[in-house]
Amino acid sequence: MNRSLILKGGTIYEEHHEIQNGYILIDQGKIADIGFCRELPSGDFQIIELSENLSVVPGFIDLHIHGAGGADTMDATPEALNTIASILPKEGTTSFLATTITQSEDAINRALLNAGEFMKKQPEGQAEVLGVHLEGPFISRKRAGAQPESHITMPDVSLFQKYQKKAQNSIRLVTLAPEENGGLELVKFLSEAGVVPSVGHSDATYDKIVQAIQAGANHSTHLFNQMRGLHHREPGVVGAAMIHSEMKVELIADGIHTRPEILEFVYKNKGKEGIILITDAIRAKYLKTGTYDLGGQNVTVDGHRARLKDGTLAGSILKMNESFKNMMTFTSAEIKDVIQMAAENPARQLNIFDRKGSLASGKDADVTVLDENCNVVLTICRGHIAWEVKE
Repeated sequence: MNRSLILKGGTIYEEHHEIQNGYILIDQGKIADIGFCRELPSGDFQIIELSENLSVVPGFIDLHIHGAGGADTMDATPEALNTIASILPKEGTTSFLATTITQSEDAINRALLNAGEFMKKQPEGQAEVLGVHLEGPFISRKRAGAQPESHITMPDVSLFQKYQKKAQNSIRLVTLAPEENGGLELVKFLSEAGVVPSVGHSDATYDKIVQAIQAGANHSTHLFNQMRGLHHREPGVVGAAMIHSEMKVELIADGIHTRPEILEFVYKNKGKEGIILITDAIRAKYLKTGTYDLGGQNVTVDGHRARLKDGTLAGSILKMNESFKNMMTFTSAEIKDVIQMAAENPARQLNIFDRKGSLASGKDADVTVLDENCNVVLTICRGHIAWEVKE
């Protein structure tokens, strides 16, 4: 971008304040200034005028997405990641974790190597790959869900180290079942290494999750889905995640994976600080109804659901702006609360809030503009216009 860019108008949800009829000055890929339009600086700027009904929010950060637009992280090609990163700004996502699935060691290694290499030379003007979410293979067979059981392995620090080396240290989050042999040891290792240990696809008891939290677990993968549920005599994974404030919980807020009433239940109990909105989307997102591949399995997409042959939910085709809207529709959360769930909380969880997750001077210019129905009008990724609705 040759000239500095100004977004002028709308309601800007700056990190600490809500600014009506404000502006954001973007320069060299960073937010240079935020203020009221009456204070607009003069200069040779490219100015984008925004109508007063638009909301300017920090770009969404999706910590759990397998694919979109016909591409999947496990395709292990730069073209696949380029497709995903190029299409996500349509839904307001400006950065994400490329998420794997339980597969053979060789297949996972190929995906990890590809992600690490892609991050070195990623093109501008698309959602940034922040790293990898390793979902499996260290999970419970009993709670495999759409993860292929034949490739599930016990948690293993040595194997993780090999994966991390292949990924060139790009693995940022690992979903695992801490009740399996070696699980607590891996949780502790990940926590000490600065990688987020997430409890998911787990049949652990409440007491085992408490041990995992003490070892460093602070995240729960797609809460409620494929984990031991809440029972009044055995709180399970869900109970532990709800009770302990250390645990941030992922939510697939599509009203399918989790009923709207349960989303309100989680919001009232975890609060805006405890929820991270994710999509868990698969390659079928943005494609028509049909049958698609997920880890060597056929997934049928019909309407808003993606299922295996036996009816098991297999990821989603949810978009982040839809998740954003649903949380305001299904729960009592206000827009500022949902901004925190979709941007600030994931940034804090990855320890990158110094550069992402809010609109503030000095941070990456990751900006999403929404209309009153949460449709995405404009998305800016690190200062570059990545998606724009043309009138």
